[in-house]
Amino acid sequence: MAATGAYGSWPSPIDARLTASRDGRPDFVGVVGDEVWWTAPRPEEGGRRALIRRRADGTEESVLPAPWNVRSRVVEYGGQPWAGAARAEGGPLVVFCHVADQRLYAVEPDGAAPPRPLTPVSATGGGLRWVDPVIHQDRGEVWCVMEEFTGAAPTDVRRAVVAVPLDGSAAKDRRAVRELSDGRHRFVTGPRLSPDGRQVVWIGWDHPRMPWDGTEVMLADVAADGTFHGARPVHGGPEESVPQADWTADGQLLHLSDRSGWWNLYRSAPPGEPTALCPREEEFGGPLWKIGLKWFHPLDDGLVAVVHGKGATALGILDPDSGELVDAPGPWTEWAPTLAVHGTRVIGVAASPRSAYEIVELDTRTGRTRVIGSAHDDPVDPAYYPEPQIRTFTGPDSRDIHAHIYPPHSPDHTPPADELPPYVIWAHGGPTGHAPLVLDLEIAYFTSRGIGVAEVNYGGSTGYGREYRRRLREQWGVVDVEDCAAVASALAAEGTADPARLAIRGGSAGGWTTAASLTTTDVYACGTIIYPILDLLGWATDETHDFESQYLESLVGPLAQVPARYRERSPLHQSHRIQAPFLLLQGLDDVICPPAQSERFRARMAGRGVPHAYIGFEGEGHGFRLADTIVRALEAELSLYAQTFGIHRPDVPPLELTK
Repeated sequence: MAATGAYGSWPSPIDARLTASRDGRPDFVGVVGDEVWWTAPRPEEGGRRALIRRRADGTEESVLPAPWNVRSRVVEYGGQPWAGAARAEGGPLVVFCHVADQRLYAVEPDGAAPPRPLTPVSATGGGLRWVDPVIHQDRGEVWCVMEEFTGAAPTDVRRAVVAVPLDGSAAKDRRAVRELSDGRHRFVTGPRLSPDGRQVVWIGWDHPRMPWDGTEVMLADVAADGTFHGARPVHGGPEESVPQADWTADGQLLHLSDRSGWWNLYRSAPPGEPTALCPREEEFGGPLWKIGLKWFHPLDDGLVAVVHGKGATALGILDPDSGELVDAPGPWTEWAPTLAVHGTRVIGVAASPRSAYEIVELDTRTGRTRVIGSAHDDPVDPAYYPEPQIRTFTGPDSRDIHAHIYPPHSPDHTPPADELPPYVIWAHGGPTGHAPLVLDLEIAYFTSRGIGVAEVNYGGSTGYGREYRRRLREQWGVVDVEDCAAVASALAAEGTADPARLAIRGGSAGGWTTAASLTTTDVYACGTIIYPILDLLGWATDETHDFESQYLESLVGPLAQVPARYRERSPLHQSHRIQAPFLLLQGLDDVICPPAQSERFRARMAGRGVPHAYIGFEGEGHGFRLADTIVRALEAELSLYAQTFGIHRPDVPPLELTK
């Protein structure tokens, strides 16, 4: 029989240590010969990313021991960090980027030799970095993207499509790296060679646009010596976002474009006009936050595997000639933008509200799916997981606001009949991002204790078309704040949530929305601000990395034209308006949202009488990866809510709040 207990006070088997151990997801799948490979998180091993190999017999192994960490830092968010190629003798050859020094390494995992460096180290600024590699054994090269810092400032940087020799001759000689692109774009993706080897495509764009604003598909001819000639834009433009381009087996060019208002898939034979293969008001692509993401993958038989949907996503197989699209069966509601193909098999990474991300294989001959790697297992009784509700709320100007609501739930505890639950509004990062509908033990950590969670895909989120995505243009700090407040207020008005016990939390851009919400609304009793943006003027000048250094030109407006707006919206300059308690969490090695902003904010709040706490984490950057960090952050957040909402929680260390 279930015990009666106040909301927020329920015991739960989902503790912070368990939650930390399940943080992160497998990513960047690929096929090497008959084997499937991917990267996987290891929070308990210093937060590294391991490279996992699934042999043909189904056994899994970590290819590289600690401290090898397979992760790129190009544009700081990285991207595809490894490539593999089968060989007639000696087993596979694998190339990967090691996060500590950002060099490319080659390794023959079936041999005894350790990884050998392929690229040099540079002491200039952020050094040399590499991403989105493709091995061309016949040329003895790896084609990839190089990021090269030319000075000390984060914006002193250039990027190029390059060829790195496989023989290691560039390990000590930067001159041995052969540059292939012409430098016309500040940002580029990795090159994709046509099946006949005569043409190559990549994507480029420039400040102040972000890749979801406008990009260009570049096409070049490839000479016998491997040099590129006649590079020219063939698709895309300043107001058209193309996040991926690739070739079919018979040499036709495929690319994603939002020219219709939705990211759809197109086919072309440049310079001819592209043809939409399956025109729908849903997304077949997404924001290019990392270099080398894949929302589609051609098969040798002419079919195309696609990740598509509106809000949630599915894996489908598209016949480009008929436009017929057949989705893979299964419970999964979110497919990550990473796909690999082996014959008639398609491999992806997928999750559902009842299962974490796992490696899933679809056999297109039979239409059957199966989990082949990183299989989900339930560390606790699934009865403790929340049951999400997909809802659409109405915001200002009668606009739709999409959200996932996770009510408090426990199989062995019920609340008093006359009590309403506390709720925490979660604002995702980006802000050009999306809260997926998947099992997240961090959400279950709160809901299983009796605290509800509402994930808001506020205006500006992806997954709902370009018009929805553009709602934040010059409205960041307004629309996102209004939408989160509208969801919170609606939950209170309908009797779902206690209006006196509402909180808001978020990281990165979500940290901004949280802080801005505390300065401009009185909806929330407290908030958790995680590695946030707090000072727009600082962030727009020299306090962030190159990739997002002009993001605010569209999110807030041109700095030269509306400088006052940057100050008026910044939580740092409006901190005197904050009355609610808050927790501020910051990685001390964060170069995207640097600790200097959090520390200035903390100084502004000192002595103002508002209870607050600041915790800085050594060795953490943008996004916490270390298990101990995740544990401390979660327990501190729970303690904040317990103290603010009047909940007794002796099972977590009390968070010391100062005024």
